[in-house]
Amino acid sequence: MDELIDILDEDGNFTGRTALKSEAHQKGFFHPTVHVWCYTDNGKILLQQRGKSKSTFPLLWDVSVAGHVGAGEHITMAALREVEEEIGLSISENDLQKIGVFKSIQKHGDTLIDSEFHHTFLYELQVPFESLKKQDSEVAALTLVPLTQFAEEIWGLASVQKYVPHDRQYYTSIIKAIQKKL
Repeated sequence: MDELIDILDEDGNFTGRTALKSEAHQKGFFHPTVHVWCYTDNGKILLQQRGKSKSTFPLLWDVSVAGHVGAGEHITMAALREVEEEIGLSISENDLQKIGVFKSIQKHGDTLIDSEFHHTFLYELQVPFESLKKQDSEVAALTLVPLTQFAEEIWGLASVQKYVPHDRQYYTSIIKAIQKKL
């Protein structure tokens, strides 16, 4: 779905301009996104397999929940909205712990450049895995993976090609933040 989003400068500051998401991706305009990493108290992390019709990284495994922030939408409200849309959970602002903002530029071709600032949160899953309801149009599958396995795979010891290629520092920050919560 093409939606209106806020445009940021290269430092992540709001410019006061908006554009359609398609135009921002075509021209490489910076814009805000939200990432929510869900984990369990027994050391597992929820991963989402991207839908097969996604224009970038179809069927690769990625962050539990992610999405664009609508123009004028508060970052935390976007995170809560995305959690409800993508995994069917209604949570509150107090359930989220913001761990940082990560700049990301991924050029997928001449007409698709993701220039984003990922506002990144942690959320401890309080419900059984079976109660999650994936958004079929966006998400092919959900799985829980031990954090240690995920870390090994991300750091190149096995199967790194099955994940969306985020910056190594990004993944390291996520893993360390979850380890601190356990």
